[in-house]
Amino acid sequence: MENMPGMGDMVPPHHESNSTDHTMTMMHMTFFWGKNAHILFAGWPGKRTGMYVLALIFIFLLSVIVEWLTHSRWISDRESCGNNSRGVIRTIVHGLRIGLGYLVMLAVMSFNAGVFIVAVGGHTLGFFLFGSRLIFNKSAAKDFPPPTSCS
Repeated sequence: MENMPGMGDMVPPHHESNSTDHTMTMMHMTFFWGKNAHILFAGWPGKRTGMYVLALIFIFLLSVIVEWLTHSRWISDRESCGNNSRGVIRTIVHGLRIGLGYLVMLAVMSFNAGVFIVAVGGHTLGFFLFGSRLIFNKSAAKDFPPPTSCS
C-alpha cells in the first residue's frame, strides 16, 4: 500500500478489550461434526444434545416443506377466479417457499455436517414424495393439495 497515494498511513483500527467486552465465538469456515453449533440464531441449539436433535428435525422438516411448496399446485388454471387473485396467491406461496429455502440455506451455512445431511435428506425425501410422482401419481397429484378456491 505504500505505492498507492493516500494509503500509506492507513492502520487497522485498534480494538481495546476491557472487562465489559463480550467474548467472541469462533465461527467455523469448514464442515465439522458435533452438537455445539450455532444454527440460525446465536446460542441455538446450545450445548444440549436434545436441542441439537430438535434443531436437526426442524431443518429436515423445513426442507421437506420447501419441496412440498415447490411441487404442489395451490391454484388450478381452471379455477373461476380472476388472474389477479390467482397471481396474488401464487406470489404469496412463492415468497413463503423462497423464505423457507433461505432459512435452510442459512442453517447449512453453520457448516455443521449434521445440518447439511438433514437438509439434503429433507430435500431428497420431499422431492421423492412430491416431485417424482412415484408416490402420488399424476392423476392423484392434481388434487394434492386440493386447489384453493378464490371465492
